[in-house]
Amino acid sequence: MKLYPLVFEPILQDRIWGGTKLRTDLGKDNLPTETTGESWELSDVKGNVSVVANGDYKGQKLTDLLEQFPAEVLGYKVHEKFGKEFPLLFKFLDARDDLSIQVHPNDELAKARHNSFGKTEMWYVMQADEGARIIVGFKQKSSPEEYLEHLENKSLIDILNEVPVKKGDVFFLETGTIHAIGAGIVIAEIQQTSDITYRIYDWDRVDANGNSRELHVELALDAMNYNTTDTQKHYTTVENRANVMVECPYFTTSYLPLNGSTGVSKDGSSFTVYICTEGEFAVEANGEKHNFKKGDTVLIPASLKVYLLSGEATLLEIGIS
Repeated sequence: MKLYPLVFEPILQDRIWGGTKLRTDLGKDNLPTETTGESWELSDVKGNVSVVANGDYKGQKLTDLLEQFPAEVLGYKVHEKFGKEFPLLFKFLDARDDLSIQVHPNDELAKARHNSFGKTEMWYVMQADEGARIIVGFKQKSSPEEYLEHLENKSLIDILNEVPVKKGDVFFLETGTIHAIGAGIVIAEIQQTSDITYRIYDWDRVDANGNSRELHVELALDAMNYNTTDTQKHYTTVENRANVMVECPYFTTSYLPLNGSTGVSKDGSSFTVYICTEGEFAVEANGEKHNFKKGDTVLIPASLKVYLLSGEATLLEIGIS
């Protein structure tokens, strides 16, 4: 395999709650609508598989690369565990309006019901309007009975935890955590490869044709964690170093404030992904320099073990331990 940093064509998704910040803030041109809510940056989800946008493999699907070079791309440990599947999904989200209140199933439920991975995820807040908030977890320990009563009475928000957010905030959402991204927020999302969402409440809104979106109240009942949860993560910000923010069995994400240059050496066990949330940076490897900017999501194949990062940028570094 020719080893170099890979970027992919964004897969842009219209959402009833979406806006135009993916274009204005992150440089995603050619938005299909003025309500484009998501840019899937790196995806192995069936029907939404990423296509390489640069270099020798331009035009090839991620699935084709994994078929040809599974260990070289994924890393020997990740390949051993996941075969030829890419286990993570990377997105940017622009919430002009509130997302639905929802929950994601764990691996066991998702496998049994949908033959899918569960959906453990994390959010990094890239931009937040004044007064923006998210909904995450219950205020106090709840129960299926209390939850259903409030849902029926349209007072669900009364028992949920609303958290004000600002740029740089990080939240880790284990499966079963009831949640919603609020209006006025742009988020970088890292999650298991899954598109399984149980939508519980959608603010009684309808689309242009007067139709409501499907709800999954019954499916959500036994998927939900009714205990309180501590989801916000605090982290250090030492320059030119990977400061761990979230570490879980599915991924490890670090905050890397780049100022100048820093050498990177990996062991080949896992791929590395860099999400550029601010500034510009370059990856130098094998005598070539590759330039990237805010809004880019870059996959470093696992077999590319030694390289140099340079520039002035804020990066999220993601791999699997």
